[in-house]
Amino acid sequence: MKSTGRSWGWHSVYPAPAKLNLFLHVVGRRADGYHLLQTVFRFLERGDRLRFSPRADGSVQLATPLPGVPAASDLTVRAARLLQAASGCGLGVEISIEKNLPLGGGLGGGSSDAATVLLALNHLWQLGFRRQRLQEIGLELGADVPIFVFGRNAFAEGVGDALQAVDLPQRWYVVLEPPVQAATAAIFAAPELKRDSLPITAEQWRSGFGGNDLQAVACRRFPVIGEHLAWLSACSPARMTGSGACVFAEFATIEQARLALEQMPPGVRGWVAAGLEDHPLRQLAP
Repeated sequence: MKSTGRSWGWHSVYPAPAKLNLFLHVVGRRADGYHLLQTVFRFLERGDRLRFSPRADGSVQLATPLPGVPAASDLTVRAARLLQAASGCGLGVEISIEKNLPLGGGLGGGSSDAATVLLALNHLWQLGFRRQRLQEIGLELGADVPIFVFGRNAFAEGVGDALQAVDLPQRWYVVLEPPVQAATAAIFAAPELKRDSLPITAEQWRSGFGGNDLQAVACRRFPVIGEHLAWLSACSPARMTGSGACVFAEFATIEQARLALEQMPPGVRGWVAAGLEDHPLRQLAP
């Protein structure tokens, strides 16, 4: 899925891959209320898909609005408008999104879409912004946006924006989608949330290390998440990603992953995806 920037144009379909948090610990809280985290992000081959059409009138339009979400509040529209403001660009765009990732799933769908907008329009509008500048713009949209612009699987600290690339082995993942949406703000605001995990260094992290400090809170509020975890854990150690609601397990081969998915109860929504080495659009920004 690696391509050079020259192969991407207005005709292209731009991927917005999902992410998993292979572990997620809350190690403290800043004076302004933001939580200090440690996590490892891994990109997956499954994700949303975006298309762009040029507009000469300078407006940013969303051709595929989400039900109940005003276009002006959509992260993709906000990303395009922030890029216009930061660059002084007078060009416009119409954005179309093929949604494959669930809302409120902890897979980074909206953040990934926004990052793809920044990467794609920086290229299509020929703005020449470097990756670090795009990450700074992305952070204005949300703490998960910078990792998708960074473009590498990474050990993350701070609010999730201090990133250190890590090399991860080829693995396949079963991801289950419980039929609920977990609101990130509500999970982080829970008084019982564990906020004192001991920090580690990137060099200390190993596959299988740690857990997800948000998982217990999410399972109390949405017992169906715990049910999905129990089903998947019967096949391989499973955990929740992000603030939920999706849960996942890692497998060494695609055959093992598919076999595990086949063992899930009828009616459970899930899928198998390979882990990526890096973001498919990584080469669009220097």
